[in-house]
Amino acid sequence: MDTMNDSINNTHSHANDSVSDIDFVIIWVDGSDPKWQTEKMRYSGAEASKSDVDEATHRYRDWNNLQYLFRGIERFTPWVRKVHFVTSGHVPSWLNLDSEKLHFVKHEDYIPAEYLPTFSANPIELNLHRIEGLAEKFVFFNDDTFITKPMKETDFFVNDLPCDKAILNRIVSTDHRDIFPHIILNDIGALNKNFVKNDAIRKYRSKWFSPRYGVVPLIRSLLLMPYSNFSGLSWAHLPSSFLKSTFLEVWKKEPELLRNTSLHKFRHIQDVNQYLIRGWQVVSGSFSPKNTEKGSKAFFNPSKQKEELYASIRKQKYSMICINDAEACDNFEQVRDGVIKSFDAVLPDKSTFENKPYEV
Repeated sequence: MDTMNDSINNTHSHANDSVSDIDFVIIWVDGSDPKWQTEKMRYSGAEASKSDVDEATHRYRDWNNLQYLFRGIERFTPWVRKVHFVTSGHVPSWLNLDSEKLHFVKHEDYIPAEYLPTFSANPIELNLHRIEGLAEKFVFFNDDTFITKPMKETDFFVNDLPCDKAILNRIVSTDHRDIFPHIILNDIGALNKNFVKNDAIRKYRSKWFSPRYGVVPLIRSLLLMPYSNFSGLSWAHLPSSFLKSTFLEVWKKEPELLRNTSLHKFRHIQDVNQYLIRGWQVVSGSFSPKNTEKGSKAFFNPSKQKEELYASIRKQKYSMICINDAEACDNFEQVRDGVIKSFDAVLPDKSTFENKPYEV
């Protein structure tokens, strides 16, 4: 039934989409919300790993900088058709729900009831294609990713295909308690189940060995070519371009895998995530070759890179940045305030996504 409804919705979406329509999707969690914390702890039992239960101490803490993501979108990508802002129901106090380009989406609005509530990003991301009115072409943003200088539609899509890179890689882990590498391995396993590596690369050879990627990535791919199966793909924690139709295809091919992931309230060692969809686009050739990391940067430890981070924002050194909060951050308040001051130097004016002072 879901597949049939998805096909109908997808057909309807294509009928209304302009070839230039590109949407943005942002997911956000207010980890400081007492109601959300209470509900999370109620479901935290044997199913939740200790890392997931404890992650609220840093992963969900409030950096108070989400408004700068919206300001950057309005100033640097004014061509975007619609911004779909996805939460479990949380509404930032400053958010203007009447903004013409904003579509405020609660989990219950698009995620099937059997998967709710969820405290894992994986069901939230894997069901994005169900958002009502979502364009066929969309860019997915985590709430720790930002646009800091002007970007064009062709930075995300070329010839109606998502821009991405096809670079072979390997999966490694530096902490046996971290289940993320297991999830990535599951993604790769699903790709190997549905595609033959050598055939896929041979069919789209020019996309796999594009000079746009640079010398080092190409050498890495060549060194991993002798392996008969995909050992991994190179991904960066930055905004990603997607086709909604790819979500539909993967759900059709792997319904049990995606359903089981969506049923997990917390991240699980048997999960897959949105990198499976992204990898499917790459392996099936449904992408346009581009070094998506060029001109962008992910700051994985803001406290150790704070001065570089501040300068990068103020000088608008990169098109996109990620301020990753997956690790403990020393002097969190100091770093947070420095980030806010840096953003405010570049994006001091409120966007139409924000309430005006007299409306707060």
